[in-house]
Amino acid sequence: MIAGVEVKMLVRHADDRGYLMEILRADDPIFSQFGQAYVSMNYPGVIRAWHWHEHQDDYFCVIQGMIQAALYDLREGSPTQGELNEFFLGDHNPILLKIPRGVAHGYKTLGVVPSLLLNFPTQPYCRERPDEHRLPWNTERIPYTWETRFR
Repeated sequence: MIAGVEVKMLVRHADDRGYLMEILRADDPIFSQFGQAYVSMNYPGVIRAWHWHEHQDDYFCVIQGMIQAALYDLREGSPTQGELNEFFLGDHNPILLKIPRGVAHGYKTLGVVPSLLLNFPTQPYCRERPDEHRLPWNTERIPYTWETRFR
């Protein structure tokens, strides 16, 4: 796994009324600091990739639908530089995914239901100087394809 990437398995406490699922707590070992929280709604098939940050970590959790998330370590000097990880998050795999700064990431919404992705970045968004670097979703710099692989 890419250095600094962490996965927290989330537990649904279900009963006849529905369920409750804790996502992130201040006393979680995975937690570092709070910058802001936001939700991103994505239609099926939409790809949002690639981007990375210099000063913030991201914490992804999908509370509706499913996404295929890909991470690529761009950090010079990292013991996992050039490594690629893939994760599936959402209804069928409730996890919290920590994406460290300097790691390029993107995702694709799977299935027929829009995805709702919650992110808890460690820094608030700065409109004047966004901490965001981008590459096209189909860049040749990252050895990844968003196509479904038949197995």
